[in-house]
Amino acid sequence: MPEKERKLGIWGKFLTLWVALCIGAGIGLGRLFPQLSDMLARLEVAGISIPIAILLFAMIYPIMVQISWEEITKAIRSPKPIGLTLFANWAVKPFTMAFFAWLFLSLIFGRFLTPEQIEQYRAGTILLGVAPCTAMVLVWSYLAKGNMGHTLVMTAINSLSMVVLYAPLAVLLLGISGIRVPWDTIALSVAIYIVIPLIAGYLTRRWTIQKKGLEWFESKLEPNLGKVSVIALLITLVVLFIYQGHIIVELPAIVGMITLAILVNILVVFGITYLAARIMKLRYADAIPAAIIAGSNHFEVAIAVATTLFGVASGAALATVVGVLTEVPIMLFLVWISLLTRKTFPKHLQ
Repeated sequence: MPEKERKLGIWGKFLTLWVALCIGAGIGLGRLFPQLSDMLARLEVAGISIPIAILLFAMIYPIMVQISWEEITKAIRSPKPIGLTLFANWAVKPFTMAFFAWLFLSLIFGRFLTPEQIEQYRAGTILLGVAPCTAMVLVWSYLAKGNMGHTLVMTAINSLSMVVLYAPLAVLLLGISGIRVPWDTIALSVAIYIVIPLIAGYLTRRWTIQKKGLEWFESKLEPNLGKVSVIALLITLVVLFIYQGHIIVELPAIVGMITLAILVNILVVFGITYLAARIMKLRYADAIPAAIIAGSNHFEVAIAVATTLFGVASGAALATVVGVLTEVPIMLFLVWISLLTRKTFPKHLQ
């Protein structure tokens, strides 16, 4: 059966423009009204920003409504994409991030930084690289026309594997013992970003189809749900850059150095996973969520660990915040690359 077109209208067609405008608006509002940033900083539970959590729910819930349980069941019975995701997230990305953090922050830009800055920024980027994303990838995969059943299953498995593997890998790569896994942050983020939207989405889908029929659901409700996700994404960008955008203005050189290390790592890991999926002859819809999940990071967990280990005002915490600010534009670029290269897959795998 041919895939239904995901229509996002003017919001999807001009997404790059809206993203640029929202980033500019966020930075501008943060500079004009610095009290907004302070207010947002106080609205946190277990290291998770309440406004961002609400907006992420608004992004993810509409996507969950569109996922059928048949998709999830099929995804569970297809182990290759799941295995590829786990391999890329835990056997590749943490180590490539540690390498690029050393390459850019110690070797290339080392003469512009103090030894303490190098150590702190490297630690922050490594903590970011060890944490696989469990929320935003649902949005990126949706925009890239990925298999949402697989994306959801991979995201859930990543959440479980992070509980076991995050601390040992962070200890290994940082050489710091006694790293505490932020159980409350992981549990709360899984509840807010996966469990609650999944249950709400399932109930909404079931009730709507029962009351209105499948045709009404697909022709009337689904197109509007996609728009809601994109609009919530754009509002999230404004809030993120109100909250932390001052860093770009105050420390542009530092932000650029850290961003370059993160950017190269995301591109390399995405490329490796995408190429491996092609070699494994996965369909595009299954290959792209694996590659996108491998490229993205769980910034709430990284920030929580960085602030616990090094302090709120540390260079490590700064590096994780830079990861937050730069990941959305970078991942949108990967969505564009994904859609551009979709036609290169053999016809039967598109």
